[in-house]
Amino acid sequence: MPLSARSQHSTLTQFLIEERRKYPGASGDFNALILDIALACKAIARGVAFGELGQVLGDHKTGDGASVNVQGEAQKTLDVLSNQAFIRRTEWAGNLAGMASEEMEHPYQIPTQYPRGKYLLVFDPLDGSSNIDVNVSVGSIFSVLRGPEDGRDVQEADFLQAGTRQVAAGYAIYGPTTMLMLTLGNGVQGFTLDPNLGEFMLTHRNIQIPPDTHEFAINASNSRFWEAPVKRYVDECLAGKTGTRRKDFNMRWIASMVAEAHRILMRGGVFMYPRDTKDPSKAGRLRLLYEANPVGMIMEQAGGRASTGEKPVLDVAPTSLHQRIGLVFGSRNEVERIERYHSEPAQAEEHNPLFAERSLFRF
Repeated sequence: MPLSARSQHSTLTQFLIEERRKYPGASGDFNALILDIALACKAIARGVAFGELGQVLGDHKTGDGASVNVQGEAQKTLDVLSNQAFIRRTEWAGNLAGMASEEMEHPYQIPTQYPRGKYLLVFDPLDGSSNIDVNVSVGSIFSVLRGPEDGRDVQEADFLQAGTRQVAAGYAIYGPTTMLMLTLGNGVQGFTLDPNLGEFMLTHRNIQIPPDTHEFAINASNSRFWEAPVKRYVDECLAGKTGTRRKDFNMRWIASMVAEAHRILMRGGVFMYPRDTKDPSKAGRLRLLYEANPVGMIMEQAGGRASTGEKPVLDVAPTSLHQRIGLVFGSRNEVERIERYHSEPAQAEEHNPLFAERSLFRF
């Protein structure tokens, strides 16, 4: 890329400095934290890019065999390395009171040799890691909250804040290019990693999600467990121009929420991982604090909507660190339609030859 083309874009550092100038009393701690998070994402991007050449693929092994996280899921080697990258890049600077991660059962305490700050960091260090071995896009998700400022050890209760109280949220996606999508509560900005400079450059300003769409994403293998409003919505999408929606839809599913969120942020769509009856003991599949809330904030700040299917996900009061929840997000009009279907009385199933006995989506 010519030097003149690069100079047209602000760096992440420049963007943060410009934002800080709007608040003369700001200490700079927040900017420093965001830059440390960005540095962790750069380190992870490098590990992902090397793949097998870096000997980082496959399950993480311990003396007892493959390791398992608090969710009961097998950890990939890159899960563990990505978690360490977030910790090591952010624990030392005095900006954090503590942090929490998908890969750690309990809150992480800032070591005593480092000063403690006023923010909390929650993160999923490598979302979609089951795709690593097949070279499909993965990413990291993070959320910044205000924490205790008295220097004490953090407790789980400190993290149990509704999504509306997030100070910032973002994700990095490690695909053909590495991008960092960030909201500080006043819109969503997209930064692309320049591999020559090693800098995130501001390439997408004030991203807006189209309110309407013809794409939806859902794991169809769970169709037999869906609740009636979700079945109704998917049936209508699949009926296309011959159905009540009078337009054709495309269905997507990547099994990486970061990749799904990024596609929706760039061109619209709706993502559904709703509550279902597959495991009645779980209120959903995705984690509220470090998956649903940060992605929800990004969607809302970009003019979209994020919901449990029944109400805004950012309004949910968390009850535990690793709480699960159903999640629907994306183009506002589609998400609001799904919410409306949840609030309406259940409809009798209409006869439609598209969904006869041999149909994939016969319920």
